[in-house]
Amino acid sequence: MADLRRCAHPKVIVTRALPDVVMSRLGELFDITGNADDVPLGRAALAAAMADCDVLVPAVTDTIDDALIAGAGPRLRLIANFGAGVNHIDLAAARTRGIIVTNTPGVLTEDTADMTMALILSVPRRLAEGEKLVRSGQWNGWSPGGMLGYRIGGKALGIVGMGRIGQAVARRARAFGLSIHYHNRQRLPDVAEAGLDAQWHPDLDAMLGAVDILTIHTPLNADSRDLIDARRIALLRPHVFVINASRGGILDEDALIDALEGGRLAGAGLDVWRHEPEIDPRLLALSNVVMTPHMGSATWEGRVASGERVIANIRMWADGHRPPDQVLEGWV
Repeated sequence: MADLRRCAHPKVIVTRALPDVVMSRLGELFDITGNADDVPLGRAALAAAMADCDVLVPAVTDTIDDALIAGAGPRLRLIANFGAGVNHIDLAAARTRGIIVTNTPGVLTEDTADMTMALILSVPRRLAEGEKLVRSGQWNGWSPGGMLGYRIGGKALGIVGMGRIGQAVARRARAFGLSIHYHNRQRLPDVAEAGLDAQWHPDLDAMLGAVDILTIHTPLNADSRDLIDARRIALLRPHVFVINASRGGILDEDALIDALEGGRLAGAGLDVWRHEPEIDPRLLALSNVVMTPHMGSATWEGRVASGERVIANIRMWADGHRPPDQVLEGWV
């Protein structure tokens, strides 16, 4: 059962260096310990932090598993995650311990959609290759056959996961002349679907064979891990480009690499990785892959907005109220 007792001046440990304005405000309101070095905490340091705080503010780089939660001190009653995704936190273990988990949904939607659209444009039009060519000093000027890519308008975009980010991507893609196809567990309301001029595919496999560009926007959980695996990649046609700015574990990187190396896919745009920050060297060797360092949500505005949501969640909890962004439902 979640503990909603008032906690007048909670001790808060923040695992990463958040924007100065966020850290200043946290310091005004709570007893905080930060991480000025901004180096991800090791397991022992995480365990020590969780043994000596009322509130932990982790980020995606912190794996908060069942063993760490089981060993947490009795003071820890809130994990106020900095970010929307919570696949790095064992929610069931937190529920068992009566620890509330919150996140920061919605504030990064537009930023992530912008990055996704940038990848959708950059991979078919070979922007990264062109930029490298200019910097190399080996560009010999314009030619009719130089740096030919593929037109975006008129292509079919397949969106896996039509939540906030998926819909934001669809709005942008329509402006570039892409037709919108999507797979989601539940169909959008008629008004939303009509507004996006989007076609729902209840069968993911069927959609994969009908699109020219595939972009992934589903959370990483037990159901979505390796959702786009070797079998499903084989359903994509050879001219298809794959975009992933969601989570690395949703897309089978080995199968993707095999398809790219074998010419069974046209290219990929990746902002997330299976084993971040390590990148498979086979991907580094492929010229038709655009790679960015998990920066889909990396805007000043987005980071500050996330910090403000963290602060709001802690303040509500500290006042004895249920936080607005509690992840686990059904607690009394």
